[in-house]
Amino acid sequence: MSAERRRALRAMGSLALLLRLPAAAAAPSGHGSNSTIVAVRVWPAEAYTRVTLESDKALASTHFMVEAPDRLVIDVDGLELSPNLRGLLGKVKADDPFIAGVRVGQNTPRVVRIVLDLKQPVAPQIFTLAPVAAYQHRLVFDLYPKVAVDPLLALIKEKDQAEREAAQSVQDALGELIAKLDKPALNAPAVAKPGASGASAPAPQNTPAPAAPAPALPAPAPTEPSQAKLDRLIVIALDPGHGGEDPGAVGPSGLREKDVVLAIAQQLRERLNRNPNMRVMLTRDADFFVPLQERVQKARRVQADLFVSIHADAFFTPQARGASVFALSDGAASSQAAKWMASRENAADLVGGVNAAVKDASVLKAMLDMSTTAQIKDSLKLGSEVLGQIGRVGTLHKRRVEQAGFAVLKAPDVPSILVETAFISNPEEEAKLRDPEYQAKLVEALATGIARYFAKNPPLARHRALS
Repeated sequence: MSAERRRALRAMGSLALLLRLPAAAAAPSGHGSNSTIVAVRVWPAEAYTRVTLESDKALASTHFMVEAPDRLVIDVDGLELSPNLRGLLGKVKADDPFIAGVRVGQNTPRVVRIVLDLKQPVAPQIFTLAPVAAYQHRLVFDLYPKVAVDPLLALIKEKDQAEREAAQSVQDALGELIAKLDKPALNAPAVAKPGASGASAPAPQNTPAPAAPAPALPAPAPTEPSQAKLDRLIVIALDPGHGGEDPGAVGPSGLREKDVVLAIAQQLRERLNRNPNMRVMLTRDADFFVPLQERVQKARRVQADLFVSIHADAFFTPQARGASVFALSDGAASSQAAKWMASRENAADLVGGVNAAVKDASVLKAMLDMSTTAQIKDSLKLGSEVLGQIGRVGTLHKRRVEQAGFAVLKAPDVPSILVETAFISNPEEEAKLRDPEYQAKLVEALATGIARYFAKNPPLARHRALS
């Protein structure tokens, strides 16, 4: 047999052996098969804390709870400890409402164990998100409180506390005034009386002791909210768009929509809360993400009299400018621009990250089906009042309230509008949105528009017994 024939036979034999090997044996072993963590993020808030592990490949995990003390243990498969993963330890702050501490270790050669020491019992939701926008694969831990607070009861108690503090402040000031009026002029300079020696007359020996300061009246004792208080209270739900994993639109100089709309909403809450019969609930009061469906449900839980979602959107070109106000449409959008805006805002859940296991698309569809003509009619009235006021502050993109199928406006029993304060993609309008003076004018315009709406459309009484 020739040498060339022997070499050919050996090559064929090697090829046959390789083809018979299982795929795992043919693939190279080692670290290359593991995922790589590219970022870790923690979003703490009173409502819930979110922990995100972002990786170049999809991660699989299992988890279990441990009590006494409360801990959440997560085993992540296909991982090795890395500097990015260890960075999770420094991401948890002391004031996190749910996480007391974090421990990370290599449990097995391919499994990393993460232990979250908890400050309170939680109901965790752990899920994965496919790559979207600027994000790669994400493994998300959402830590919700096991016992949720009644948000409407919390608003009423907050109002009662503010009233007690105001009453106490008045009583303290009154007590100080009474004490000053009753205090004798002991420290006044002695008046010289003429005598043989020309010396001052001695002070009388029976000078009365200084009067004790008048005691402050006791503050009113806390009482449970009554149905009458509930009926008198006007509740407004303010919804700062985006947040957390979802930055929203980003301006030419880097101003993020989620930051500026939160600042405006917080100032508007303070402005509206000055009315003693009004209380504001924010769907988010910090930098965390709230799914669109949950924003609607939050407004309904507090039986909101109206809902205002605040945004600062972007457009294809930097020339787009002006504020807009939108209401829900029960049919086609009022313009192609309104339809485009609604599609963009409705995609927020994809970027912000929603647990598909608990997100029920049929709920939103049912809400839309339940939305009444009366709700949309009231929303248009509210939108008209607000649009008229913000038109005094700056340019309007459209001089009428537009309509489209915004998911966040689908509360069937709450007049709801979405306000695009300006186009953050326009350099001039981005600069305005960054300006505290412009923000203050915008807040005043929104507050005036809301007040004008209530003056013409008094809210109905609530029918809810608090226990």
